[in-house]
Order: sequence, then C-alpha cells, then structure tokens
Amino acid sequence: MKGFWRPFARLGGARSYSVLSNDQLRINGVKDVIAVASGKGGVGKSTTAVNLAVALANKCGLKVGVLDADVYGPSVPTMMNIHQKPEVNNDMKMIPIENYGVKCMSMGFLVDKDAPIVWRGPMVMSALQKMSREVAWGVLDILVVDMPPGTGDAQLTMSQKLQLSGLV
Repeated sequence: MKGFWRPFARLGGARSYSVLSNDQLRINGVKDVIAVASGKGGVGKSTTAVNLAVALANKCGLKVGVLDADVYGPSVPTMMNIHQKPEVNNDMKMIPIENYGVKCMSMGFLVDKDAPIVWRGPMVMSALQKMSREVAWGVLDILVVDMPPGTGDAQLTMSQKLQLSGLV
C-alpha cells in the first residue's frame, strides 16, 4: 500500500473478488477509489460522500472527484450546487463538472431533474460503466463513489469492477 492509505494498512488486508486484472480495474489517472455504501437508502451516503470529498480537497489539498452512482436518486448535483450538463471532449469522454474544488459526475447531470428513470439492470450497469470509465477525470488522488442503496447487482458489479482502496 502506498501513499495516503499506508497508515490504514494494518487495519485489515485487502481482498479482491474480481475476475479482471488490476489494470482493467483501475480508472486512468485515479490513484485511490473510496466507496460510500449502505444496504439501506436514506441514511446519509450522499451527504457523507460529498462532505468527505470536499474535506479531502479543501482541508488536505488532494485532487478529488465524486461519482454519484445512485442512478435512481442522484442527489450530488443538488448538494454540490451544480445545475449544468457536462461537455464532451474530442475523445468522446464526458468532462466532469467542478465545484468546491471537487470534480463531479452524476446521472443527475444527464437527465431532467424531475424525469423518472425506469431502467432494468443492463441499462443501469451501462450507465455506471460510462460514468466511471468514459469520463475525463484527469489526475485524481481520490475518487469518492456514492454507491446506490442496497445490496443488489449494481452494488456488487461496481465493487467488482473498480479497484476499491477503501469503503465507508
């Protein structure tokens, strides 16, 4: 373990349950990924994720991003006071929107605020794949992932397809 997480290494060993190699799990330019998760909705995951990201960026001076993986109830745009849609660069990657020193990506940027999202599993997984890997994150010390509530396919797949450095 390197860098920021070295003091926490003695708290427990890291295990990987993915069939993908470490190179396939990494997001280009992102050093560490922290997931904020819960088996239940409405417990403050988004609040924790946003406050953690802003504190790491502003108090610790780290380059931080937030991925709002809660496709059905994205709240990061409201919490981060962002009311615009992301642009796309020449490589056809979305450019995250920055506020409070944190780069953000959310389904809430891509759909109208009051529009219902009625998607089945494969559509959700495709959206999460695009929001994590098809975004021009640049160089980040930490990407905080606000996980969707519950313990279903979306949560398991996100945990397996991202090389998590930590989980809150």
